[in-house]
Amino acid sequence: MPHDPQFAEQFLLATLVGKLAVMAALATMLVRYRRFRHILIFERRDWPDRLVFALGLAVPMTAGVTSRLLLNYDAADLTLEGAFLAGLIAGPYTGALVGGMMASPALIAGELGALPFAVGCGFAGGGLREACPKENIWSFSPFVFFGLPRLVWQMARDLRMNWQVVLLLALIGLELIRQTIGERFGDRRLFFFDSPSTWLTVVIYVCTVLTVSTPIKIWNNARIEHRLQEQEKLLLAAKIEALKSQINPHFLFNTLTSVSSLIRSQPDTARAVIQKLSGLLRRLMRSQEQFVTLREELEAIDEYLDIEVIRFGSRLSVRKEIAPDTLDVIVPSMILQPLVENAIKHGLARKVGPGHMTIRSRRDRDHAVLEVEDDGLGISDERLRTAMSSGIGLSNVRERLRVIYGVAGRVELRGAPGRGAAARLEFPILIAERAITA
Repeated sequence: MPHDPQFAEQFLLATLVGKLAVMAALATMLVRYRRFRHILIFERRDWPDRLVFALGLAVPMTAGVTSRLLLNYDAADLTLEGAFLAGLIAGPYTGALVGGMMASPALIAGELGALPFAVGCGFAGGGLREACPKENIWSFSPFVFFGLPRLVWQMARDLRMNWQVVLLLALIGLELIRQTIGERFGDRRLFFFDSPSTWLTVVIYVCTVLTVSTPIKIWNNARIEHRLQEQEKLLLAAKIEALKSQINPHFLFNTLTSVSSLIRSQPDTARAVIQKLSGLLRRLMRSQEQFVTLREELEAIDEYLDIEVIRFGSRLSVRKEIAPDTLDVIVPSMILQPLVENAIKHGLARKVGPGHMTIRSRRDRDHAVLEVEDDGLGISDERLRTAMSSGIGLSNVRERLRVIYGVAGRVELRGAPGRGAAARLEFPILIAERAITA
């Protein structure tokens, strides 16, 4: 270190800031790796996970100690902080392993106190992990100094241990031990920051706390972000399931209403409809998938249309214009059934004479387009304006596409009185890599 006192202070301060920056950069890089992030998120870790965590910290930190020895870059030496942090997050043995690896270059260079001190820091962090509630560890942040008076007052008032204060005192105690050993035996036995002034000594202690609490804060933010993403996924799945479940009673009610009208006048037809309906319901009960291929969706639609063909006989004809390259496109389960049901119920059921329905699919760049068109009674302009919000079927389809695809999923309805109607779905293409059982 330079001999000029003022320059020595500036040099040490820059070194401490550099040390904090090195730890923050390392923590940020490590959390970007999926395996390392997985280890942080889940508290139950087996030995392979702990070994990965240990190597993730120890390898770059050992390189940092080596750079101090070879290049005199003191800011890269994170022996105390790295060993303590490893023990605090992954347990005493992991902390001791990381400490031992980090201290090896220093031990080879003749710093005899490096190995026992580093291993001791690892065990100290691991011991606190065993005693401290885990969420209190993750709550340890660089802002602990701002709340220190309040935390101390709470401890004195409630006569109860505050783990934030305990963690803070543990780090200060370890730094005090390093400073004491270093001053007694010199930095040839244990590396330490020799402070030229009292205020910089305080800064050294503060920097030690910040160098441990900063990566904890970074990693805890990653844990919170993961939890929020998981909650969003669960909420999305629950909402999709609720919307899908809404369709089944709606379809069942309409079908049973049709059966009740056939029982007296056409009992054989009613019996056939009930048999087909029982088969379709068994299929729906077996299916737990939120998404299926278009091929499977069309198979489910065929079962539903079998029921309607029995009801209407030769009055109903269905044509499919399905592009072969769309059959493996992933679609939300039961997304076409409300459209087909609406076409029959509102367009064809009251039409005098035969009615025709066409189901189409095609690709439009990176989107799939599905259409259900009929030549029934059509739809008035007034009804066209309210159809998306007033009916269960169309509103359900629109909401499901909005929840799943956002603004990329669209539903359009067009038609005119006496000229039939057409419903059109458009959403991003996903291709099934393997068969999805319905």
